[in-house]
Amino acid sequence: MSNKLDSTDKVNDDEIAALKPFDAEARFKDLLALSASLPSLRCAVVHPCDAGSLSGALAAAAHGLILPVLIGPETRLCRLAAEAGIDLTGIEIIAVPHSHAAAEMAALLAARGEVEMMMKGSLHTDELIQAVLAQPGLRTGRRMSHLFRFDVPLYPKPLLITDAALNIRPNLLEKADIIRNAIDFAHLLGVKYPKVAILSAVETINPDLPSTLDAAALCKMADRGQITGGMLEGPLAFDNAVSFRAAKIKHIQSPVAGAADILVVPDLESGNMLAKQLEYLAGASCAGLVLGAKIPIALTSRADGPLNRVASALLAHLAAHKARRDRSRQA
Repeated sequence: MSNKLDSTDKVNDDEIAALKPFDAEARFKDLLALSASLPSLRCAVVHPCDAGSLSGALAAAAHGLILPVLIGPETRLCRLAAEAGIDLTGIEIIAVPHSHAAAEMAALLAARGEVEMMMKGSLHTDELIQAVLAQPGLRTGRRMSHLFRFDVPLYPKPLLITDAALNIRPNLLEKADIIRNAIDFAHLLGVKYPKVAILSAVETINPDLPSTLDAAALCKMADRGQITGGMLEGPLAFDNAVSFRAAKIKHIQSPVAGAADILVVPDLESGNMLAKQLEYLAGASCAGLVLGAKIPIALTSRADGPLNRVASALLAHLAAHKARRDRSRQA
């Protein structure tokens, strides 16, 4: 099969640009540049009891993103550091007996204002989130949601995907908050008016597919000013959201189609599978965080490498500085 494009096969300039060689390190440096002028913040690193989460936290500190407060069993942390050749000299450690206590302590410190962000270690996500929800002082009135930021080799700009890790089957109003969280964060990344594609299996409204009804309602909510700050379109199938050519073939005329900044998935299962396919089959690099509480949470997977963990800490760092600015304005 020839790799040449057929003369009748019209390709948008952005899609041609996407075929340039992918430089993961250069994109990582571009991401780091977003926080270059911002000071480090105290960060509760919750139960970093494996080499990946411990080294990731210290790498984030080395990049000037966080002042780590390690919360976990001190003997275990010190033994792990010695085995991994990690120097904990000068690093603050709060000793607690187990992961549940670490999550509770981190949430308490956050509620007191003693830390401004969290970083997940080697504990289950729901254990950490439950501890945060148990602190009324950390609630904002918004639904908490997870956001992935992806650098995809064949896509010309960063791509945000939500929610692929926290809300299992969000209803309409929960999806509205998920979108608001994503739009607000896209603004932090410099996207002034993000294009939001609300995904389903098809691009037409079908009563047998509830996700298409939600997509239509969310777009109407945006029309009526209930969701602001971005341009919503949906339902869109995945190809229509990221490919101008696919959108053109299906006669979809929308500024969002083929150029999405944010992909809103119908549920956690579809989002999780999409995210892992991009990472493991498309060579994408990713970072993730939880939004919607008074402090952001850098959320990493046990399989994440050091760059992914630093990138996740950077996203939380940006969100934490925005929260600090918001508090100053309200004071």
